[in-house]
Amino acid sequence: TPTFLSLSCHSNGICIHRCYVIVNIKRSKIFDCTSNLNRNVATTVNADDKIIAVQEVTRYMIQCMTKTGTSESHAKQLADVLVAADIRGHYSHGLNRLGMYVRDIQEGICMKDGVPKILKENTASAWIDGNNLLGPVVGNFCMDIAIKKAKEAGVGWVVAKGSNHFGIAGWYSIRAMNEGLLGMAFTNTSPIMYPTRSSVAALGTNPLTLAAKAKNDTFILDMATTTAAIG
Repeated sequence: TPTFLSLSCHSNGICIHRCYVIVNIKRSKIFDCTSNLNRNVATTVNADDKIIAVQEVTRYMIQCMTKTGTSESHAKQLADVLVAADIRGHYSHGLNRLGMYVRDIQEGICMKDGVPKILKENTASAWIDGNNLLGPVVGNFCMDIAIKKAKEAGVGWVVAKGSNHFGIAGWYSIRAMNEGLLGMAFTNTSPIMYPTRSSVAALGTNPLTLAAKAKNDTFILDMATTTAAIG
């Protein structure tokens, strides 16, 4: 089960750390003409592209998830993350991943409803049990705590167990960045990648992300630690 870790800190602080769907659209692009998300994303529309409004694809994803018994608030959090991935061009983590989440709920891999639990915390850190909920639900819960602690103590470090696939890691670091903080998020994954000259998969893609805001600009790194992200 993936472990979620999020870190937020004030931009004037120093952090040194080691840490280690049911849909088949031939070609489609999700475009939100009311959002600033597209301003820094190269979007080329071809004649055979199908343009889908954000509001419509969000409604569709929420409806798919609630049909499985997932609570509406959890379904909405998942939809927001998947839509953001497609808008930013991370198509491996967008709408085409909806089917995976639906199956996870149907097969009992993820819980349909509930609340993550704080197991232990202090001024600047917390340990969370995600109670096997959808990854975005656990991720948002952790980042909310990390942001609050960073604003109060200068740094917020939150680790979770009992989480699941949480979409693009950049969603969480960007949330912190939008609060005027340096945002970081990391997660492990299942061992799906092959080490060099190995015949057995033994490594996770283990993504990491960093987001920071500067004057009239932003820096956002969202990457896997393997050649291919897989999704």
